[in-house]
Amino acid sequence: MITGVTTPDDTDHAPDRSFEFGTPLEGTLGRTGVIHTPHGDIATPAFIPVGTKATVKTVLPEAVADLGAQAVLANAYHLYLQPGPAIIDAAGGLGRFMNWPGPTYTDSGGFQVMSLGVGFKKVISMEVRDAENDDVIAPGKERLARVDDDGVTFKSHLDGTTHRFTPEVSMQIQHQLGADIIFAFDELTTLMNTRPYQVNSLERTRLWAIRCLAEHNRLTAERSHRPVQSLWGVIQGAQYEDLRRLAARDLMEASRRDQDAGGRGFGGYGIGGALEKENLGRIVGWVNSELPTETAKHLLGISEPDDIFTAIESGIDTFDCVSPSRVARNGAIYSFDGRYNVTNARFRSDFSSLDPELDNYATQYSRAYIHHLFKAKEGLASTLCTIHNEHFIVTLVDRARQAIEDGNYAEYRDGFLARYYAGSR
Repeated sequence: MITGVTTPDDTDHAPDRSFEFGTPLEGTLGRTGVIHTPHGDIATPAFIPVGTKATVKTVLPEAVADLGAQAVLANAYHLYLQPGPAIIDAAGGLGRFMNWPGPTYTDSGGFQVMSLGVGFKKVISMEVRDAENDDVIAPGKERLARVDDDGVTFKSHLDGTTHRFTPEVSMQIQHQLGADIIFAFDELTTLMNTRPYQVNSLERTRLWAIRCLAEHNRLTAERSHRPVQSLWGVIQGAQYEDLRRLAARDLMEASRRDQDAGGRGFGGYGIGGALEKENLGRIVGWVNSELPTETAKHLLGISEPDDIFTAIESGIDTFDCVSPSRVARNGAIYSFDGRYNVTNARFRSDFSSLDPELDNYATQYSRAYIHHLFKAKEGLASTLCTIHNEHFIVTLVDRARQAIEDGNYAEYRDGFLARYYAGSR
């Protein structure tokens, strides 16, 4: 067990040891654990719903709590642009601003700066292409972001105004947002970028991480009236084993040096960047075999059931993704018998619930009714489906955590996946 958990009452620069190791998953890097934050504990593994703009779209924060979510993640880029970090700081931080009492995460904004900056609204290409290209940009789109060794200059996707993010600015924004867990500013690359670019980018991200640690320490001391935040480093390196392992070792060394100098170091690590689905477990395994077991690990942007099990077995403690709420708004429903679309004609007179095995607020409404809401373009359709999908993924991970504790994880995983993918339609 890890002791000496950092709390807001500890010294400003006490080393960050907010993760407590639990039960190991034999034969894998997986485990259970607890992340301690000023706003409550997170039992891990855990799925963290995404509330990009300080809201899980179409759903009340109270409903997110009712479905069992332990924490939510918001986005620094979007909240910087609107309403602005000063407003959220004045409100008492992200949790108070959105009336969410539990733990909160914010990402650094780096993903959105780059993805929106090159014209991809949702994701940058994460598929290997025949032709490598370091000038990645969506066809027919204007480049809105330019990266240099000091930071990124970008135009707002809202109004075209020019802004500048550096590691220091990202830390300042995230401290004002006040989330319990924040991430170092990093450069996102794609699988289309050449290896030389990946090498240069990795060094840039390493140096940015060191700057983030220094600014985080400064702000922690300066803002002692606010709860202490945990800064997590972000591991990049695309599909290259040597680069992923190097990135992990480099950030561990940066954290150690920071603590030796009286800083807090990294409280955990995020694994981000380009991850091909078929290589997910391998890449995460490379990284987590290098990182210390006594720190928490977060995987950015994963929510499909098979990927979740792969991530857990590879040592991931928490992960987030917008997919459950995004697909819900188009009528796509997760169920234990597979994923389906409730807008299909065959559900027009189906009076069963979205999934009879789940009990949540949406359970009292039939597929036929929700089908009607979508056809009538009523917003309640998105609300009910989002509640259901978020509850499904949260429950999937909660049961995996319990299965590790009970010693029957493999049986749970195999039974779930066999049924889910046999029934997907």
